[in-house]
Amino acid sequence: MNQVKKLAGQTLIYGLGSILPRVLNYLLLTFFYTRVLEVDKFGVLSELYAEIAIMLVIIEFGMESGYFRFARKENDPRKVFSHTLGFVLIMAVIWIVVVILNTREIANLLRYSEYPEYIRWMAWIIALDAVTMIPFAKIRQEERPGRFARLKLLNVFINVVIVMTFLWIFPQIRKHGGEIPQWLYNPDIGVGYVFISNLAASAIMLLLLLPELRSFRFTFDAGLMKKILWYSAPLVIVGIAGSINDSGDKIILKFLYPDPEKAQEMVGEYSASYRIAILITLFTQMFRYAFEPFLFKVSGDKNATSTYASVMKYFVLSALVIFLGTTLYIDGFQLLVGEKARGGLVIVPIVMMGYLFLGIYYNLSVWYKIKDLTRYAAIMACTGAAVTLALNILLIPRYGYLGSAVATLACYLVMMVVSYLWGHRVYPVPYEIGRMILWIVAAIIIYSISAVIRPDGLWLRLALNTLLMGLFVALVAFREKALVRSLLNSVKEKMHK
Repeated sequence: MNQVKKLAGQTLIYGLGSILPRVLNYLLLTFFYTRVLEVDKFGVLSELYAEIAIMLVIIEFGMESGYFRFARKENDPRKVFSHTLGFVLIMAVIWIVVVILNTREIANLLRYSEYPEYIRWMAWIIALDAVTMIPFAKIRQEERPGRFARLKLLNVFINVVIVMTFLWIFPQIRKHGGEIPQWLYNPDIGVGYVFISNLAASAIMLLLLLPELRSFRFTFDAGLMKKILWYSAPLVIVGIAGSINDSGDKIILKFLYPDPEKAQEMVGEYSASYRIAILITLFTQMFRYAFEPFLFKVSGDKNATSTYASVMKYFVLSALVIFLGTTLYIDGFQLLVGEKARGGLVIVPIVMMGYLFLGIYYNLSVWYKIKDLTRYAAIMACTGAAVTLALNILLIPRYGYLGSAVATLACYLVMMVVSYLWGHRVYPVPYEIGRMILWIVAAIIIYSISAVIRPDGLWLRLALNTLLMGLFVALVAFREKALVRSLLNSVKEKMHK
């Protein structure tokens, strides 16, 4: 229980560095973008950032996980840091050269032939963000969540300030007769200022990480590099497949939607509602930041498997509270997106349940990470990507972005089930499967009641949904008495301190 409490504490701190910045970045900027940009322009952002996510995985090449694994396993963490960072630097340089030499061809392929500058800006964002991933991993490995949180928050603050300056403050100045030099602000760039802002924030972040970069040494150990690559290479496949599962639908949708003229608008509408569903993803991400170093740290304990089982149950219950809190109060959460972009709210519960399954899958990753069997993760991720691609191709022409949401749910459900069945044979963990299925089913039933019995009045809906939310919490409190007592005792201890 002490280990679990420590993980919970680190998850909250990492939340300041991962979930809060992403809440600001995804939700605050979504609120802003869906009001100052047309829906199709928001679709452009969503699609290109989906492509950035996929390319970032390739450039980083699994070195972040490789660093975590071997910084603890080897006797010289600084040497591991230098090798992983050096590899990413080489990949980033190759990437920039390739894009600069082929910008026009890439722009034509992605149907942005009129905006080749988007491709160049994307390339630099990817390179800078890939390089900063290893110093951030070093901060996490050294258990300095405070510095991690401060830097991540600052990154978002810089990005938001620059974006709002170019997309709102400067346009307002011009609208009221003020003049801004052409070299400082060109209204024709429009949505391109989002990429410029991101690029500036990424460059500043690299400068702020210079204290960590001082640990870098020009050294090369072929044996160590071979071990890191052997461990990390399968994770590249995992990462690419995961990015396809997570972001591929925003890319595929534009090419498969039956009406080409409305396709980009549909991407924007889908992405806006997707960002409401992202709340559970943000929780999963902040948990993952804390859990990855944690799982290796406790792997040698005699009660390690019991600890993993307890963590899984607490994760599922927390995620279900977020699921119900969002879907039952969707009348409030829909205000996060502009009125013209709210047509896709039907996908929110589907995508959120899919990401709950993904979070469970991350918990189940213990077996292949502890046993150095990352190649199996590649197989499972590729299976998920195959499900994603197949269902998107089958469903988008008929159901539009609703088909993409169903594909997301099916993908993560398949990955979760396969990982559990496979891992149970390799590294058995006493997960309370029956209890967790019970809570998931209970949450789905409660949401379904809310969706079927939907009073016309807003206050009546809020009253009914609050009653349903209270019912779920009461059921959990009744059936999980030990958990409730532990939480209350923890609160009392902190109050006495």
